[in-house]
Amino acid sequence: MILYPAIDLKDGQCVRLYKGEMARATVFSDDPAAQARAFQAAGCEWLHLVDLNGAFAGAPVNAGAVEAILGAVSVPAQLGGGIRDMATIERWLSRGLARVILGTVAVEEPALVREAARAFPGRVAVGIDARGGRVATRGWAEETDVQASDLARSFEDAGVAAIIYTDIERDGAMQGPNVEATAALARAVSIPVIASGGVSSLDDLLALKNCGAPLDGVISGRALYDGAIDLPRALAALKG
Repeated sequence: MILYPAIDLKDGQCVRLYKGEMARATVFSDDPAAQARAFQAAGCEWLHLVDLNGAFAGAPVNAGAVEAILGAVSVPAQLGGGIRDMATIERWLSRGLARVILGTVAVEEPALVREAARAFPGRVAVGIDARGGRVATRGWAEETDVQASDLARSFEDAGVAAIIYTDIERDGAMQGPNVEATAALARAVSIPVIASGGVSSLDDLLALKNCGAPLDGVISGRALYDGAIDLPRALAALKG
């Protein structure tokens, strides 16, 4: 199972939000590229990037920080936040991003997801962010009546590379991941599922690894910045 260190970008800085609330952001670094280099030096094989401002604006906002990260590391990176048209998808993938994550448009314009997945095989993921099992969009500010499992199943034949499933109520709260819901989603689809939200300890990582469902990876942010999870130790544990 791959561990994806998260770099969430707000106003050019590395931050973590509490349950997705922009007003409750903790700044961990004002040099995202240096943070990315540190994660790579610790042995990570992927990076997970989020343009938080872009998620609300509907277009890239932290492009400079993302490009600085891409120029600073050699490990692949995936990016979500504000990617809502084919031109933006093409632009990011041409600039060295390994994978784009489509969230809001997966609900509002699913045909774009299918088009992008056909055009860029293996390089398009779907981000499903949910509260109480229902999908939230536009930077988690708008809740829908769409069930996360239904949305995931709707892309079974689309050729997407992965589903990134985030339990918003757990994100940044250091209360542990929603193992049960994540495992249920992974069992419901054949698409690789990456877990996100609430990972606060090595035990949480191992709980996801040993949940009995075929999880492809897990994203961790605050716990790595706080030191609650030692990255080299965690990477070794997930490989073991």
